[in-house]
Amino acid sequence: MAVPWSTMKFWKPGTEGPGLSLNEEREATAEVGGSIVYNPHASLSIEKQRQKLPVFKHRNYILYLLENYQTVVIVGETGCGKSTQIPQYLLEAGWAAEGKVVGVTQPRRVAAVSVAGRVAEERGALLGHEVGYTIRFDDCSDAHATRIKFLTDGMLVREMMADPLLKKYSVLMLDEAHERTLYTDIAIGLLKKIQKKRGDLRLIVASATLDAEQFRDFFNLNESGNPSKDTCGILTVEGRTFPVDVFYTMSPVPDYVKATVETVMKIHEAEGDGDVLAFLTGQEEVERVVSMLVEQSRALSCSGMKKHLRALPMYAGLPYSEQMKVFERVPHTVRKVVVATNIAETSITINGVVFVIDCGFVKLRAYNPKTAIESLVVAPVSQASASQRAGRGGRNRAGKCYRLYTEEDFEKLPPSTVPEMQRTNLAPVILQLKALGIDNVLRFSFLSPPPAQSMVQALELLLALGGLDEHGRLTEPLGMRMAEFPLIPMFAKMLLESGSFGCSEEIVTIAAMMQIQNVFVSPPSQKKPAARKHRKFAVAEGDHLTMLNVYEAFVKNRRSSQWCQEHFLNYKGLQRAAAVREQLWRLLSKFRVPKKSSEGDPEVILRCIVSGFFANAARLHHSGAYRTLRDDHELHIHPTSVLYAEKPPKWVVYNEVMQTSRYFLRDVSAIESSWLVELAPHFYRRGTHSSGSKRTKVV
Repeated sequence: MAVPWSTMKFWKPGTEGPGLSLNEEREATAEVGGSIVYNPHASLSIEKQRQKLPVFKHRNYILYLLENYQTVVIVGETGCGKSTQIPQYLLEAGWAAEGKVVGVTQPRRVAAVSVAGRVAEERGALLGHEVGYTIRFDDCSDAHATRIKFLTDGMLVREMMADPLLKKYSVLMLDEAHERTLYTDIAIGLLKKIQKKRGDLRLIVASATLDAEQFRDFFNLNESGNPSKDTCGILTVEGRTFPVDVFYTMSPVPDYVKATVETVMKIHEAEGDGDVLAFLTGQEEVERVVSMLVEQSRALSCSGMKKHLRALPMYAGLPYSEQMKVFERVPHTVRKVVVATNIAETSITINGVVFVIDCGFVKLRAYNPKTAIESLVVAPVSQASASQRAGRGGRNRAGKCYRLYTEEDFEKLPPSTVPEMQRTNLAPVILQLKALGIDNVLRFSFLSPPPAQSMVQALELLLALGGLDEHGRLTEPLGMRMAEFPLIPMFAKMLLESGSFGCSEEIVTIAAMMQIQNVFVSPPSQKKPAARKHRKFAVAEGDHLTMLNVYEAFVKNRRSSQWCQEHFLNYKGLQRAAAVREQLWRLLSKFRVPKKSSEGDPEVILRCIVSGFFANAARLHHSGAYRTLRDDHELHIHPTSVLYAEKPPKWVVYNEVMQTSRYFLRDVSAIESSWLVELAPHFYRRGTHSSGSKRTKVV
């Protein structure tokens, strides 16, 4: 049976006029659009494939520039091979001789892992030996054998704490630098300082879309005005992308999630071979669209359609094994649909993608220094990001990009995304810089200086947490220890204080569980049974102790995948929580934090949480909403919280705020106001009133 579709139509700018539906367009371009997707180099050897890449003809230029300049800015178009080939050119040219290492940073974990795997395959090496990677909570490298090391920019900054001059590296390549993540900008500022001390350290700044002159001016250490003494050069490498036809909607769509599903199904029914990549804003939307596509594909299978649809999610919080599924090849009888967040925009390349669907939005982390609230905000993409998304469809052959917004709306988009450094809580940044010996953070060489008010807020928070003293210096030992944790300062403080509260076993579990997204699974067809199972773990204290109950039950039931399935829990997520917990324990053991249990007393656990998250406190207002204590900002409990359907407690602490139609609290626990005065006397004034709320024993 035919699937009913809406009247949504796309049009291609430059044509005689809008109005072709996908079916009509198929008839008009049947000869072109019906070709089969193939890898033109599939039958070639790996060496021949490498020589076919556009970057190969620039190999000698790159090596020449690296010999003559401390920094080389490479603007490499999508598909030119810069991420996989340049590290190998450096290895072959001897830059990794005498025990030196070529380091390549990526802004995302999945990119570091996938590119490392590809390079190891091309080298014919075992991943973790000659070619390795290091990401948060996962080190797959050998201290003696690894010559090419892929790592996230955050891990590079952490390596500087042990080796401030990065003496083991001969060349560092900052890949996808245009994403301007928080740690990319920190690494850029620190590497500029290191280059002044180490004239032999070479730096490559690479990206598909980059303001090359801004980076050249930043890294150029030549102050003489003589161009022959410049220390930074620029090289542009063309890509091998095929043309991508861009189509816009004739009118704005009311629901881009539903429109995404409709567009995917139209492509599946009307277009020839080729996989689909659809961009959405976050995990919840991705999973919702995947489940909708699974249902639609089943209906088409029942109607006798020969080609099957395989929908796969892709987002940062997805377990590694699930992320790798998007790279697997599928039979010719299957069309793969990857539903992704902006993680697939530049960081990774999925072969076989011909059709791209762009919802026009992205979820960004934004910090408001006036309200001291850091939230996840759904915002329009930039024009640069939209172009990157469209380029994903031209890797194997001519592609098509369907934008779920009008051409007029595209023209109104900002040219580029605001760097994360200018829209985030700077407490982790300042803590890292202080730990690296940079006392005057206000004079640090930022590529894009952050707002002064954000710096002040971060300093105040670190002072209240005990990480800094009244002179702005890192405290010993608390401040230094907080800086060593791969977590935000509030989590680090909570973990380090857990021994004195007598609940370190429970707190390390809670901290690990808070790093996992969507522990509870709610299939669309089984929402009520899932809710009943989830309710068994819920306690009146809130989400933190509920997550503790989930993990303890998981361990009690021998970490069984069958048990997780029966209770609608994310088995892969719980496995990752267990691995994170082990690593956090090793850090706590290093700092000699005593191993103690609360013996079922929830109050000590909640007090310990408050010791780290006292800045994220809110009180219940008579209107029914919550108000922050710091600036009286209105907040609401998120529907996924166990406290959402219960009688609201008078006082709460929370981990984060998510902004959609309103500001929602995520990961919330009920507390007593007297604890705030007791545990953070310098942060809150005395005079708050105890809530007198009842507490439930942990089950």
